[in-house]
Order: sequence, then structure tokens, then C-alpha cells
Amino acid sequence: METKKKTREAHGYAALDSSGFLSPFSFTRRLNEDDDVTIKILYCGICHSDLHLARNELGFSVYPLVPGHEIVGEVIETGANVQTFKVGDRAGVGCIVGSCGSCDSCSQNLECYCKKFILTYSSTDRDGTTTYGGYSDIIVVHQRFVFSIPHSLPLHSAAPLLCAGISVYSPMRYYGLDRPGLHLGVVGLGGLGHLAVKFAKAMEMRVTVISTSPHKQKEAIQRFGADKFVISTDDEQMKEVMESMDGIIDTVSAAHPMQPLMDLLKVQGKLVVVGGSPEPLLVPSIPLLMGRKIVGGSICGGTKETQEMLNFAAENKIEADVEIIPISYVNTAMERLFKGDIKYRFVIDLISA
Repeated sequence: METKKKTREAHGYAALDSSGFLSPFSFTRRLNEDDDVTIKILYCGICHSDLHLARNELGFSVYPLVPGHEIVGEVIETGANVQTFKVGDRAGVGCIVGSCGSCDSCSQNLECYCKKFILTYSSTDRDGTTTYGGYSDIIVVHQRFVFSIPHSLPLHSAAPLLCAGISVYSPMRYYGLDRPGLHLGVVGLGGLGHLAVKFAKAMEMRVTVISTSPHKQKEAIQRFGADKFVISTDDEQMKEVMESMDGIIDTVSAAHPMQPLMDLLKVQGKLVVVGGSPEPLLVPSIPLLMGRKIVGGSICGGTKETQEMLNFAAENKIEADVEIIPISYVNTAMERLFKGDIKYRFVIDLISA
């Protein structure tokens, strides 16, 4: 006779169907095992992916769905094999909570590219249960996928680094867009974009923000340190920076024209897409051939690189600009996110939930 696995009660907010409306939801987490860390969640960022998945816009959502993969909090229990965390430590969890551990990607600490990766929510965990995310009070995660949050980073502004931060940091490192003096374009000044500017300036690059929103120019330059701001719908402004950029980090999570961005690249420039669009992006071949240009992609980052990013952020005083909200405000926040009405990341306060 099979023994029923012991669990602990948890509480959060879940979407029950593709309307995406979130409501109070009680569920269970597994009890802490030998390689696990249990975290009392204090803050959780709201990512655009949360909106996509809550509404099943990517087609693989599993309901009930508890979103959230920008999780920070306090360790309240550790397993017998856990050496790097102890009760009371500050800890975080990002987009992934499991992988096969043995493939080429896992051996390089690139677990996010493992064919068997386990998403923090709306995925199937190793025990066959559905994973639930950080819009909740506790989470139990294998130690490999738990990160130490440096003490110099405020927890509420560190939370978005676990998705938005690593999603721009990782491609900047991988594609070599991380050297002093390079000219980097950043498309979109939202949750990912504002962090891309901050990381790029810490790496001593020249940064041009490319946006459809003229009202963001002052903040891009005065608050985040961008060197230039270009309105993408203004042909004259775009012409001024044509063929001037070594690389572009494209954070837009909706379909948009690619050729105008490719035209901004130098010969052998790199356009890196990090925004997940439900619709296809059309890439013309001739500009690729004529300029030996690259259009690439990147999704979050592996465990080693994520901890490196957090340490780099702490050393360079890089924090996300956030609006802290109570969990009861989450549906309004989702509507505002859909409309782009946020500067620059919502973070749910779960301390007082």
C-alpha cells in the first residue's frame, strides 16, 4: 500500500481559469526533505509572465494557478543535506525550481535550458504534484534553486532581480555585451528595461533607450543614467543612431517590427530578444546577411549566474524600482500591468498578508 506523502498547509492567491482573476486559495506544499529549503515568503514581484500564464496566453497553464517567480523571504527550515543555508537567512527563488541535474545544460549550471526543467509554478514537480508560485505564504524548494540575497540589497527591491534582473544580465554576459565603451540599446523601459540600463551603466557601457513613450525620457536619463533616449516611432531620431550600436537588449513582450532595430546595429551587431511575445516576430533575412548581424534570445539564467548577478547587483547598488502593494490589490495591479501603468515593477508585500 502506497504511503500518502505528508504535506503542510499553504495559502495564496490563484487564478482558477483563463479569465486570470486571482482569488484566495488554500493548498499544500510538501514537507521539507533532506535537500530542501523552506522559505517564509515576504515579497514577490509581479512579472509580465504572470499575466500571460494567468490568462493562459501561452497555452500551457495549469489551473488552479498560483503565479509568482520573483520570490524573497526568510529561511524557516532546512534539510539534513543543506549546508549553504540556515534558519533566519535571507533567500530567494526565481523562475526554476527543478531540472534533471545530469544533462549538458545542467552540468554547465544552465538549468533553465534543461529539457526537463521545472517551472516555479504551473509545472509538474518531481513528485508529480503541480508547482505553485510566490503569491503565497511559504515555498519549499530544492537547495540548488535557492539563492542567497546579500544583506545590502533591500528584500522588496531584490525580488524583481530574480526574473527581470537575471533576464537582462544573463544575455549581456553571454553575448559579450558587457564591456566598457560598448554602445548598448535597450528597447522598452519597463521592469526588464530599467534594470538593463542600470546593469549596463555599472558595466561602463554607453546606453541608448529606445521607447514609444516620450514621457519616460527624463527618468531614463536623469534617474537611470541612460546616455540617450530615442523615440522608436520618430524616423529622424532613429536615423541619428543608425548603425551605431554594438548590441540591443529587446525587452518588449509583444509583437513589434524587428528591422528598424536591426538597422541600428553596427556590422556584426547583436539583437537579443528577452521579451516573450505570444505572437511570432518577423526577422528579415537580407539585413542579417548584409551586416553579419545576429538575432538571438535568452530566458532568465542558470543558478550559478543568478547568484553572480545578485552579488554584482549588491556590489554596484543595483535595485529594482518598485511599487509595493498588498495581495488584495493584485487584480488591479494585473490590469495596470496590462496597460503599462507601472514604474517599474509591482512587488507584493506578503509580510502583512
